[in-house]
Amino acid sequence: METLLMKESPLLLPLNKQKTVYDGFITVQDRDFRVRISLPPDLQLKRAKLHCCWQLKRLLKAYQPILKQRLQRSSDLGSFILELKTVLEVALKNRPDHVTIPPPQYYSQLIAELESLGWDKLLFIDTEFCTLRLKGVDSSGHEHVLTVKLKPKYPFEAPEYTADLPVPFSVTWTLQSTLAHIHKRFLAELEGLAEFWSVLDEIDVQTWVLEPEKPSRADTMRRIAIGNDTNPDCGVLQNLKDVLEIEFPSPATHEKSSLSTECGICYSFRLESAIPDQVCNDPRCGQPFHQACLYEWLRGLPTSRQSFNTVFGECPYCSKPITVKTAVHKQ
Repeated sequence: METLLMKESPLLLPLNKQKTVYDGFITVQDRDFRVRISLPPDLQLKRAKLHCCWQLKRLLKAYQPILKQRLQRSSDLGSFILELKTVLEVALKNRPDHVTIPPPQYYSQLIAELESLGWDKLLFIDTEFCTLRLKGVDSSGHEHVLTVKLKPKYPFEAPEYTADLPVPFSVTWTLQSTLAHIHKRFLAELEGLAEFWSVLDEIDVQTWVLEPEKPSRADTMRRIAIGNDTNPDCGVLQNLKDVLEIEFPSPATHEKSSLSTECGICYSFRLESAIPDQVCNDPRCGQPFHQACLYEWLRGLPTSRQSFNTVFGECPYCSKPITVKTAVHKQ
């Protein structure tokens, strides 16, 4: 069988005896692109048709006039393939988003992981097979969505995650991690926030929430209407006591030391005039830390990561996700 040999490229094989259809791969920058070239019965190259995989078609969309011109000027099929490689190299170099097209193994592993996870968990996947939306249902029956953005080197490169949660979602990634591991970690995070959401649900149902008008699961505050039941003859403090039905601790009844919670890392309340103002996001933990102490702690963990001026890691007490800003650390 006659073959068309290309330098630094796999073979293009004729698929019929008339040698009017060639099929194979073209390799550019260590990436393989599937191509098929159909010639007319008279084998005139200028009337040939180029059939591309969807990745290649998208890359060459803006270069169709140039390709048509190169096709008409090429003396034979081999010289046109060389011209095609040149155009493709330019297209890859000038591609605005610089997205690396994953190898075939990427797609086969992704399909296998989705089958293992269960297709009912998949809400959406884009045409590039890079962005997925996974469904998670908590014990209260509420549906949540986790968006996973896979990298071209997945699973050797950790994905990125976004979710409608009041805390950042992160996963300690290893080469053994899969979409099923991500989804399991997501469900655990949902259950950890169940009590917090239950409190907010009660507020949303039984009060008039002024802000936000349509709270999401990521919103952690509520501005509610308290009506006109305040007593104009009383001061602000007395009205707060009446509305909240509580007594505030005072110097006459409590020692300040009993109200000051020490840092969970340095075990002191004040650190260079700073008080513990960073608190674990998990309501069952709630351990406070100095910003400087938490930063130093997270920076020393091999599993922590930094994005811009924010460090992501795990709480020293409950191992739940926790973050701290690094703006405090100035040289």
